[in-house]
Amino acid sequence: MSSWLMVAGVKHRVRRRWRASLVGTAAILLPPSAMCQDSIRRLDVELGEQVFNSVCRTCHSTKNGDNRLGPHLHNIVGRKAGAVANFGYSSAIKGAGFVWDEKALDRFIANPDEAVPGNGMKPYGGLPSADTRARLLLFLQSLEQNQ
Repeated sequence: MSSWLMVAGVKHRVRRRWRASLVGTAAILLPPSAMCQDSIRRLDVELGEQVFNSVCRTCHSTKNGDNRLGPHLHNIVGRKAGAVANFGYSSAIKGAGFVWDEKALDRFIANPDEAVPGNGMKPYGGLPSADTRARLLLFLQSLEQNQ
């Protein structure tokens, strides 16, 4: 009824029903270099969704046409700034004249007032962590791939 499991080079005797959960737990404890890149990406996307839910969701939606205090972010990457129909953008965003690519989004999310002075993103002041912004961008890009 028992079997052996190697965790961190140590042999452990476990019951079969616990083996699967221990293997999952061991995978979490392994360094990132030992994990599959797809698993890391999925985790980053999930963390990015958490960032979106805690920082962005009050004003923005990821559903096409669901404008709130801010425009929807459905397919934001590759869209011209200020281009969502039926949304009242600030004149600064309307006249920005750029396309939301990864670099523009990263810069804007980091510090909207510096990226586009006069934008209407108050009271949002920016997200200083580059890692957090990267995860948020992965989440936004994942929405395009899943639709």
